[in-house]
Amino acid sequence: MSFKSSYFRLAALLAPFLATPLYADTAEATLALPSEATIGVEVVEKLTFTTDQARLNDILLHPTQTAGASHSLPEYCVLVGKAQLVDERIRITTQEATCIETNDADSHIFDGEFNASAYADDGQYGVACENEPCTLSPGQAFILTLDNAVEIEEQDNPSKELNLQRRQVDEEGIGNPVPREEAVPSEAAPEGTVPNEKVIQD
Repeated sequence: MSFKSSYFRLAALLAPFLATPLYADTAEATLALPSEATIGVEVVEKLTFTTDQARLNDILLHPTQTAGASHSLPEYCVLVGKAQLVDERIRITTQEATCIETNDADSHIFDGEFNASAYADDGQYGVACENEPCTLSPGQAFILTLDNAVEIEEQDNPSKELNLQRRQVDEEGIGNPVPREEAVPSEAAPEGTVPNEKVIQD
Protein backbone atom coordinates (compact mmCIF):
# COMPACT_ATOMS: atom_id res chain seq x y z
CA MET A 1 0.00 0.00 0.00
CA SER A 2 1.45 3.34 -1.04
CA PHE A 3 1.89 5.84 1.76
CA LYS A 4 1.34 8.86 -0.46
CA SER A 5 -1.91 7.56 -1.94
CA SER A 6 -3.18 6.28 1.41
CA TYR A 7 -2.61 9.52 3.27
CA PHE A 8 -5.36 11.52 1.65
CA ARG A 9 -8.07 9.13 2.83
CA LEU A 10 -6.91 9.16 6.44
CA ALA A 11 -7.90 11.72 9.07
CA ALA A 12 -6.12 11.82 12.39
CA LEU A 13 -7.87 12.54 15.67
CA LEU A 14 -8.00 16.14 16.89
CA ALA A 15 -5.13 16.94 19.25
CA PRO A 16 -5.65 19.40 22.14
CA PHE A 17 -2.18 20.97 21.86
CA LEU A 18 -0.21 21.82 18.75
CA ALA A 19 3.50 21.31 18.24
CA THR A 20 3.57 24.06 15.64
CA PRO A 21 4.28 27.76 16.27
CA LEU A 22 1.95 30.66 15.55
CA TYR A 23 1.57 31.32 11.85
CA ALA A 24 2.24 34.52 9.94
CA ASP A 25 1.30 35.29 6.34
CA THR A 26 4.71 36.82 5.75
CA ALA A 27 6.78 33.79 6.73
CA GLU A 28 6.70 30.05 6.29
CA ALA A 29 5.72 27.98 9.30
CA THR A 30 7.81 25.18 10.81
CA LEU A 31 6.71 22.02 12.57
CA ALA A 32 9.23 21.67 15.37
CA LEU A 33 9.67 19.11 18.15
CA PRO A 34 12.67 18.67 20.47
CA SER A 35 14.77 15.54 20.70
CA GLU A 36 13.28 12.89 23.03
CA ALA A 37 9.82 14.47 22.81
CA THR A 38 7.07 11.87 23.21
CA ILE A 39 3.79 11.62 21.32
CA GLY A 40 0.89 9.20 21.51
CA VAL A 41 0.05 7.21 18.38
CA GLU A 42 -1.88 4.19 17.15
CA VAL A 43 -1.87 2.14 13.96
CA VAL A 44 -4.27 3.07 11.18
CA GLU A 45 -4.92 -0.54 10.15
CA LYS A 46 -4.59 -3.83 12.02
CA LEU A 47 -1.11 -5.39 11.87
CA THR A 48 -0.59 -9.14 12.14
CA PHE A 49 2.79 -10.81 12.75
CA THR A 50 3.55 -14.48 12.18
CA THR A 51 6.66 -16.62 12.13
CA ASP A 52 6.60 -16.34 8.34
CA GLN A 53 6.12 -12.56 8.39
CA ALA A 54 7.67 -11.03 11.47
CA ARG A 55 8.57 -7.76 9.74
CA LEU A 56 6.22 -5.25 8.09
CA ASN A 57 7.22 -2.18 6.09
CA ASP A 58 5.29 0.99 5.20
CA ILE A 59 2.97 0.79 8.19
CA LEU A 60 0.83 3.86 8.91
CA LEU A 61 0.36 5.52 12.28
CA HIS A 62 -1.58 8.58 13.37
CA PRO A 63 -1.66 10.62 16.59
CA THR A 64 -3.95 9.89 19.50
CA GLN A 65 -4.23 11.13 23.07
CA THR A 66 -2.04 9.07 25.36
CA ALA A 67 -1.16 9.51 29.01
CA GLY A 68 2.47 10.42 29.45
CA ALA A 69 2.96 12.06 26.04
CA SER A 70 4.80 15.37 26.23
CA HIS A 71 3.72 16.74 22.83
CA SER A 72 1.03 16.38 20.18
CA LEU A 73 1.05 16.63 16.40
CA PRO A 74 -1.25 18.72 14.19
CA GLU A 75 -4.86 17.75 13.64
CA TYR A 76 -4.28 15.77 10.43
CA CYS A 77 -1.06 13.77 10.49
CA VAL A 78 0.15 10.36 9.26
CA LEU A 79 3.49 8.72 10.04
CA VAL A 80 5.05 6.00 7.92
CA GLY A 81 7.39 3.43 9.43
CA LYS A 82 8.24 -0.22 9.86
CA ALA A 83 7.60 -2.85 12.54
CA GLN A 84 9.26 -6.08 13.54
CA LEU A 85 8.34 -8.74 16.11
CA VAL A 86 11.37 -9.60 18.28
CA ASP A 87 11.13 -11.63 21.52
CA GLU A 88 7.39 -10.99 21.97
CA ARG A 89 7.79 -7.24 21.49
CA ILE A 90 6.85 -5.22 18.41
CA ARG A 91 9.67 -2.83 17.58
CA ILE A 92 8.37 0.14 15.63
CA THR A 93 10.36 2.95 14.05
CA THR A 94 9.19 5.82 11.85
CA GLN A 95 10.94 7.60 9.02
CA GLU A 96 8.52 10.17 7.61
CA ALA A 97 5.59 12.37 8.61
CA THR A 98 3.01 14.20 6.54
CA CYS A 99 0.87 16.66 8.47
CA ILE A 100 -1.71 19.32 7.66
CA GLU A 101 -2.55 22.16 10.03
CA THR A 102 -5.38 24.57 9.34
CA ASN A 103 -5.26 28.26 10.17
CA ASP A 104 -8.54 30.01 9.39
CA ALA A 105 -9.01 29.53 5.63
CA ASP A 106 -5.41 28.42 5.02
CA SER A 107 -3.82 24.97 5.21
CA HIS A 108 -0.19 24.42 6.17
CA ILE A 109 1.41 21.25 4.80
CA PHE A 110 4.47 19.62 6.37
CA ASP A 111 6.23 16.62 4.84
CA GLY A 112 9.65 15.44 5.96
CA GLU A 113 11.82 13.12 8.04
CA PHE A 114 10.47 12.00 11.40
CA ASN A 115 12.73 9.53 13.20
CA ALA A 116 11.12 8.05 16.29
CA SER A 117 10.89 4.72 18.12
CA ALA A 118 8.00 3.06 19.96
CA TYR A 119 7.98 2.45 23.70
CA ALA A 120 5.33 0.77 25.83
CA ASP A 121 3.73 2.28 28.92
CA ASP A 122 6.31 0.48 31.04
CA GLY A 123 9.09 2.41 29.30
CA GLN A 124 10.53 -0.64 27.54
CA TYR A 125 11.52 -0.52 23.87
CA GLY A 126 8.80 -2.01 21.71
CA VAL A 127 5.16 -2.86 22.34
CA ALA A 128 4.56 -6.09 24.28
CA CYS A 129 2.70 -8.79 22.35
CA GLU A 130 2.41 -12.33 23.70
CA ASN A 131 -0.56 -13.54 21.65
CA GLU A 132 -0.30 -15.94 18.72
CA PRO A 133 -0.60 -14.62 16.14
CA CYS A 134 0.66 -11.28 17.44
CA THR A 135 -1.57 -8.36 16.41
CA LEU A 136 -1.63 -4.60 16.87
CA SER A 137 -4.96 -2.87 16.22
CA PRO A 138 -6.35 0.68 16.07
CA GLY A 139 -7.19 1.83 19.57
CA GLN A 140 -4.05 0.30 21.11
CA ALA A 141 -2.15 3.48 21.92
CA PHE A 142 1.58 3.58 22.56
CA ILE A 143 4.33 6.16 22.85
CA LEU A 144 6.77 7.31 20.17
CA THR A 145 9.98 8.95 21.36
CA LEU A 146 11.86 11.14 18.90
CA ASP A 147 15.43 10.02 18.20
CA ASN A 148 16.35 13.50 16.96
CA ALA A 149 14.88 16.98 17.01
CA VAL A 150 12.37 17.58 14.20
CA GLU A 151 12.14 20.76 12.14
CA ILE A 152 10.00 20.39 9.03
CA GLU A 153 9.51 23.47 6.87
CA GLU A 154 6.12 24.21 5.39
CA GLN A 155 5.63 22.90 1.85
CA ASP A 156 4.24 24.88 -1.07
CA ASN A 157 0.46 24.98 -0.96
CA PRO A 158 -1.25 26.29 -4.12
CA SER A 159 -4.62 26.68 -2.37
CA LYS A 160 -3.04 28.85 0.34
CA GLU A 161 -1.49 31.13 -2.28
CA LEU A 162 -4.82 31.33 -4.11
CA ASN A 163 -6.64 32.30 -0.91
CA LEU A 164 -4.03 34.99 -0.26
CA GLN A 165 -4.50 36.42 -3.75
CA ARG A 166 -8.26 36.48 -3.25
CA ARG A 167 -7.91 38.36 0.03
CA GLN A 168 -5.63 40.91 -1.62
CA VAL A 169 -8.17 41.43 -4.39
CA ASP A 170 -10.97 41.92 -1.87
CA GLU A 171 -8.91 44.43 0.13
CA GLU A 172 -8.32 46.47 -3.02
CA GLY A 173 -12.05 46.60 -3.62
CA ILE A 174 -12.00 44.91 -6.99
CA GLY A 175 -13.18 41.49 -5.97
CA ASN A 176 -16.46 40.33 -7.46
CA PRO A 177 -17.35 43.66 -9.11
CA VAL A 178 -21.05 44.38 -9.57
CA PRO A 179 -21.86 45.10 -13.23
CA ARG A 180 -23.34 48.50 -13.96
CA GLU A 181 -26.92 48.70 -15.13
CA GLU A 182 -27.07 49.84 -18.72
CA ALA A 183 -30.03 51.38 -20.41
CA VAL A 184 -31.80 49.13 -22.87
CA PRO A 185 -31.75 50.84 -26.29
CA SER A 186 -35.19 51.81 -27.43
CA GLU A 187 -36.63 50.80 -30.77
CA ALA A 188 -36.17 53.23 -33.62
CA ALA A 189 -38.93 55.86 -33.65
CA PRO A 190 -40.39 57.50 -36.76
CA GLU A 191 -38.68 60.68 -37.86
CA GLY A 192 -39.93 63.77 -36.09
CA THR A 193 -41.12 61.95 -32.98
CA VAL A 194 -39.63 61.62 -29.51
CA PRO A 195 -38.27 58.13 -28.66
CA ASN A 196 -40.77 56.00 -26.81
CA GLU A 197 -43.53 58.54 -27.64
CA LYS A 198 -46.71 56.93 -28.87
CA VAL A 199 -47.49 57.87 -32.53
CA ILE A 200 -51.15 58.39 -33.38
CA GLN A 201 -52.15 57.95 -36.94
CA ASP A 202 -55.38 59.20 -38.50
